[in-house]
Amino acid sequence: MTFPPAPRAPRRPTTLTHFGDPRVDDYVWLRDRDDPAVLEYLEAENEFAASALLGTEALRERVYREIVSRIEETDVTAPVRWGEWWYYARTYEGRNYPVHCRRPLGDGTFPESLDEDGEQVLLDENALAEGHAFCSVGVLEVAPGHGLAAVGVDFEGDERHSVSFQSLDGRPAPQETIADVGYSVAWTSDESSILFVRMDDAWRPFELWRHRLGSDPAADVLVYREDDERFRLSVGRSRDGAALLVHAGSTMTSEVLALDAASGDGLRTVWPRREGVECSMEHLVAPSGVAWWVATTNDGARDFRVMAAREATAPEFHEIVAERSGCRIDGVDAFARHLVVAERLHASASVRVLPLLDGPDPFGPDLAARGFVVASDESPTTTVIDQNPEYEARSVRVSQTSLVTPASSVDVDLGTGERVVRKRRVVRGGYDLGNYVSSRMWVTARDGVEIPVSLVHRRDLVSSPDAPGSVPAAPMPMVLYGYGAYEVCIEPTFVSSRLSLLDRGVAFAIAHVRGGGELGRAWYESGRLEHKATTFHDFVDVANGLAARGYTEPSKLVAMGGSAGGLLIGASINLAPSSFRAVVAEVPFVDVLNTMLDESLPLTVGEWEEWGDPVHDEAAYFGIKSWSPYDNVGVAAPDGTPSTYPDLLVLGSLNDTRVSYWEPAKWVARIRATSPLTNVVLKTDLGAGHGGPSGRYDSWRERALVFAFVLDKLGILDAPGD
Repeated sequence: MTFPPAPRAPRRPTTLTHFGDPRVDDYVWLRDRDDPAVLEYLEAENEFAASALLGTEALRERVYREIVSRIEETDVTAPVRWGEWWYYARTYEGRNYPVHCRRPLGDGTFPESLDEDGEQVLLDENALAEGHAFCSVGVLEVAPGHGLAAVGVDFEGDERHSVSFQSLDGRPAPQETIADVGYSVAWTSDESSILFVRMDDAWRPFELWRHRLGSDPAADVLVYREDDERFRLSVGRSRDGAALLVHAGSTMTSEVLALDAASGDGLRTVWPRREGVECSMEHLVAPSGVAWWVATTNDGARDFRVMAAREATAPEFHEIVAERSGCRIDGVDAFARHLVVAERLHASASVRVLPLLDGPDPFGPDLAARGFVVASDESPTTTVIDQNPEYEARSVRVSQTSLVTPASSVDVDLGTGERVVRKRRVVRGGYDLGNYVSSRMWVTARDGVEIPVSLVHRRDLVSSPDAPGSVPAAPMPMVLYGYGAYEVCIEPTFVSSRLSLLDRGVAFAIAHVRGGGELGRAWYESGRLEHKATTFHDFVDVANGLAARGYTEPSKLVAMGGSAGGLLIGASINLAPSSFRAVVAEVPFVDVLNTMLDESLPLTVGEWEEWGDPVHDEAAYFGIKSWSPYDNVGVAAPDGTPSTYPDLLVLGSLNDTRVSYWEPAKWVARIRATSPLTNVVLKTDLGAGHGGPSGRYDSWRERALVFAFVLDKLGILDAPGD
């Protein structure tokens, strides 16, 4: 496909100097959203994107129809028991948003089928979204008595919610609206008040407020303010209803405070702040009636352990689940007679159930030995804890999925471990998982470390798909996805839209590079701060390793990543542009040095623990400068020839508060100026935030646009089976 002439952002050189190091940035002006030229430029880029992608329009529409055709558009989630109700959500064909519902518990038997007779609609997001281009419900918190709900809505994409109240039992609902609320809200037990967090100008949840229902929000009470700009606040109600927990956390340090659940008063410290020590807290009233705090922490345990303290004697914590080599403990959910532990085994998410005892020590000396790991039927499999609001539960709801198996809602008997599938995501169109094969392989990085890679492709592309080490007869077209930051794990999960790639013979691989958390805390630390470049080397080494083994080749390989994964992609193509045919970068965090130097921007100060502090630390400044994608665009080849990048599709959002729109815009402008032979398309959503479009049909259309771009670059324009 021939690209028409692209827009050229005017160059307005600005010299930026820090630690005596002058840098000339031609595109600082794109940060000024009030400059009419900025919006004009973004609109020109969108017009260019529409014309440049015109050749994929028919394919895009075909892929979109395929995506929709696989979805059970009118569907219902597996109901979850809470108190005297079953809670669930419906979707309807043609509607963008879910409808939240509940029905009476009845005799407690799980409702195998759910008709609309006898159900109560709590919230229809479609009605809420009428007249709005964007609508995101970030808060839907039902009160403990089940008669009221707090509903927080964002119509801009800036993640600031307006919270109002809705009656669920016929009583008059409070009429006030609370503005600028974050994602975190908790009810007091008497339902007289809610606690909520509010964000500062940098979009950091930094204040905890209490609002008394029926009162003027102007009279709301400030309960706590977090003055350390690295720390973010959240508030939540414990599952047993006995405590309101406030977590204050930076990337590497935590503090936990508690409030009286009945009144929202009496703020006290449960886990004091110590630099480098992390903690998440649960509250538990044991079978004996004694109240306990249960903490998941790295205090004395690199890959975390579980500790407990009687509420009356806190903070006298003692260990109840020890750190285990090769097993990262991610968190604990406390129930009346069990602890349910989220952990990582062999780079996969898993769940362990630990029974409590009736005596004065509910944990006992052999707690870990008494438990069991929730079984799974394939490897690699992702098993994660799902919604479980009921404290006196006899089973725990988990979600299980793999690269070939659609997500299932599974109830696990807490006593026997027996699994009952309550709902498996339907894939319409005759999907047969036997037509595909998933595997886990390991690719050696340049420093000798083995990098796990999750891979899925059509079974018929490999002669002996079930034989270890079997390779395809010919290199496969492939998408290689990566993230590698914040200790986030990219799980091998099923995505039905991906079938539009797989069915056309395109393999999909996830590079679990360092900087993520797939193999524990050491894996994360090996790709963080001064070791950040390791993340990018890993990704390039995986790409080259897959090619060397015959799974793919550079002319058939597309790299994909979003947000910090966009940073990964940007840095990787600076290192090895010839290793990839094309690139998709979604809301990419690419102007890292400039962003980390600006303390007024959202997230910057809190992110110093992830990337380094270039404002005060000279080594961090030059370290970030050495790999920041924007600062390393167009580094000439040894013979002086400007670098030519793979074809790029770059997606941004004007209202993004996490990766500002100017980051992808500046990056594209610099690539265009320094690498004139590169084909690059920038599409900026002028009405959305970090997550892109809010409606599901709109998001499917964007996915179809991305996949059509990928298929076009791989030279695959026919439908499956054509």
